[in-house]
Amino acid sequence: MSRCKTDCIQKPLSRVFCGLGTLVARYPWWFLVIPLIVSAGLGAGFYFLPQREANDIEDHFTPLGGPAKSEREFVKVHFPTNDSGQFSAQRLYTEGSFVSLIAVSVSDNVLTTDTFTELLRLDEMVQNLNITMTQPGADVSLNFQQLCAEIPGQRCVAANPLLSAVQGDASLIETMNITYPMFQGRTFLGTHLGGVTLNTDNTVQKAQAIRLVYYLREDNEQDLDNSRQWIQHFLQSVSQDIDTLQLRHIKISYFTSVSRQQEFEGTTTAMIPLFSITYFITIFFSIVSCVRLDCVRTKAWTAAFGVLSSGLAILSSFGLLLLCGVPFVITVANAPFLILGVGVDDMFIMISSWQQTKVKSKVEERMAETYTEAAVSITITTLTDVLALYIGIMTPFQSVKAFCIYAGTSLLFCFLYNITFFGAFLALNGRREESNRHWLICRRVKDQTDDHRSCSYNLCCVGGKYSQITGKESDQPVADFFHKQYGPFITNKWIKCLVLGLYGGYLASSIYGCFQVQEGIDLRNLATDNSYVRSFYDNEELYFSQYGPRVMVVVREEISYWDSDVRLKIDRCIESLKDDCYVSESLSESWLDIYIGMANLIKLDINTKSDFIGNLSQLFKLAPDYEQDVDIYSGSIRASRVFIQTVNVTSAVDERQMLNHVRNTVISCDIPVLVYHPAFIYFDQYAVIIHNTIQNVVVAAAAMFVVSMLLIPNPLCSLWVTFTIASIIVGVTGFMAFWDVNLDSISMINLVICIGFSVDFSAHISYAYVSSQKTTVNERMTDALHSLGYPIVQGALSTFLGVIALSASASYIFRTFFKIIFLVITFGILHGLVFLPVFLTLLGNCGRNRDDATSRGQVSAGTIEGDIGEQYYNKHGKVVETFSNKMFSPDAACP
Repeated sequence: MSRCKTDCIQKPLSRVFCGLGTLVARYPWWFLVIPLIVSAGLGAGFYFLPQREANDIEDHFTPLGGPAKSEREFVKVHFPTNDSGQFSAQRLYTEGSFVSLIAVSVSDNVLTTDTFTELLRLDEMVQNLNITMTQPGADVSLNFQQLCAEIPGQRCVAANPLLSAVQGDASLIETMNITYPMFQGRTFLGTHLGGVTLNTDNTVQKAQAIRLVYYLREDNEQDLDNSRQWIQHFLQSVSQDIDTLQLRHIKISYFTSVSRQQEFEGTTTAMIPLFSITYFITIFFSIVSCVRLDCVRTKAWTAAFGVLSSGLAILSSFGLLLLCGVPFVITVANAPFLILGVGVDDMFIMISSWQQTKVKSKVEERMAETYTEAAVSITITTLTDVLALYIGIMTPFQSVKAFCIYAGTSLLFCFLYNITFFGAFLALNGRREESNRHWLICRRVKDQTDDHRSCSYNLCCVGGKYSQITGKESDQPVADFFHKQYGPFITNKWIKCLVLGLYGGYLASSIYGCFQVQEGIDLRNLATDNSYVRSFYDNEELYFSQYGPRVMVVVREEISYWDSDVRLKIDRCIESLKDDCYVSESLSESWLDIYIGMANLIKLDINTKSDFIGNLSQLFKLAPDYEQDVDIYSGSIRASRVFIQTVNVTSAVDERQMLNHVRNTVISCDIPVLVYHPAFIYFDQYAVIIHNTIQNVVVAAAAMFVVSMLLIPNPLCSLWVTFTIASIIVGVTGFMAFWDVNLDSISMINLVICIGFSVDFSAHISYAYVSSQKTTVNERMTDALHSLGYPIVQGALSTFLGVIALSASASYIFRTFFKIIFLVITFGILHGLVFLPVFLTLLGNCGRNRDDATSRGQVSAGTIEGDIGEQYYNKHGKVVETFSNKMFSPDAACP
């Protein structure tokens, strides 16, 4: 036997909980009422919930301090936009305010007269859409023409260049020579025409889809407010208006600049009925699993109050954090489902420990013994769960931070209420059992069956039975199964070999899956399944994925553009970008190239600073848009930008690789350059998601090991607990890929939870194994499974039932939460009840320390100190007397 012990904290903690159990048993009403009062007071924080809701997608689902955010600030300062007269979509540093429609041809070609006739009607419908604004003195009606973003020489920027080219005559589209991707040598069609089939001369033979984009002004707050109201009106009326048009040749999907945010926020309200369903399912399961066919020993009310305890913990913790001003993000709505399951899990452990105490002992003694065993066990799991969640606060994603703060604090309250509020009711229930009273009507009943009465009478009106041999409550059938059938089965040497083979297959599959996991959140997943947003994204991916973002390449410092060597460095930088597989060689756009070409054509001198800057006005007269690409201040060019066109960005992997490629390329340039596009704000998650997830997992696993080492009185078992954590995390991560779950900020939350849950399953079994007084490893494992096998199954099922309602959610966020929690529970219980018992019996010689002679049953009469009391052994090593009653008498000191 191992002689190394690490119980310097476990033993005094047991004494503390022993005293607390005695105190709760003596004054149960205080411990019952005070948590109710505290919960009522803290629950007032829900008054501030509307003010604390913070569901901005960019703020909470993109990394804090992401490079693209600082790049956007630079672009915003040096290249401000002007929507009134100088609008250019590719030069926006945000997505802008817009309405976008994708028309997909029913006949596989949108370039027909019939199709364009319907498109012109659709365009007219959008442009004539009116809103009424209340202004001082009168109401004013505004349509798109009065709110649109404008370009030089034209009232509104064209929704689509082809639609503008036909000039209201749909029949012209069939005679028009359309080159692709550059139309008439100056207009890029890659984002306007999709599903294109080309002729040999790069003219369009047919196209399956066309996109119309209507940009609105946002130069000031009034413009922005008007634009948003117009977009809201569009969203409210578009479905009906499209139906009115009776379009037969095209199918329409639509999207706006506010759609993603609105649809995301709408998912929260759908969770309220699911939480109600979950709460009642959890109550029902808890009661059913604790019901016994004994009107005195049944724990129906105890189970109900256990669930109530978790509910009070959620009320108190959420209320406290709302009072403190902590933002409430939509991901936090997952937390109550989790807390219910974990809280009920702890309740089952306490009930199981209560059932292992002597029935005829006083309530104070039974409570002291229950707290000594159960409270230490749930302290281990609570500490590990809370630590795992609070470590998750290190993440740069606000959505993860908020969830971890709320869930971690809820678990702390759950623990406090379990050892106070629930413990108090357990003591009151113990008093009822002590006086042999009925569970429902609280009247005294007989403890012996009456043969002259019916079976129904004896079942309903006779109770209080217990084992005359052990003096404890009789085992429930499932606990008896773990003791008599499953324990001997799993400790059989041939079954151990089979389990080792099964584990090898599990580990190999998991590791393979880890290399298949996709990174990053797909923005369509922030909307519900039935949202109009998803059909738009589907059409965009299907027909417009050939070309990716049009990226700004920004020279961010003052350089000597008039120096030919400097211009050569700029050329080399741009050429190195064009050499990348994700960048088009021919679709870049540079004011500098145009300026140099113009200077050569008309013999302008641009080789001195004064001439270079002075002659720029001629370029801006020829091409006014380029004025927005050069930041001139006090006679110096502070910054400038050119544009490159990305291609073949069709997946999250492509987005990550494209971003990494262009950023790495400009780092090697000889001039100070940055690259930017508004989509990079979301792409930045790829740069941190893997690193941050690994960091959180490693730090949390190390913390779990320290906690296990301090509270489980054997270092070897602590190592096995840590190994189990790592094994479950690998399994969950690997099987995420098989279940189409990406590694993103949402699944990161669940991986953080996974760490805590992994400890829950392994720590209970390990602690029970270490605490067992049996002599062989197989007997100790069977004893541990007998004590905690059923509570672990109850806890796993309660957690599963706590989140099962999420599987019916129409939101990816909540379904992902269910999927990963399901994987955690499945692999957790597989490790806790299958793998870990085998590993501990084969390689985990970590039982309680005692003399070797005692272990062999060859000691003289003496005492062996256990967790609960003192046991006297005869010369054969058999227990002849136990003084647990003496130890747990009200006046006796706790162990």
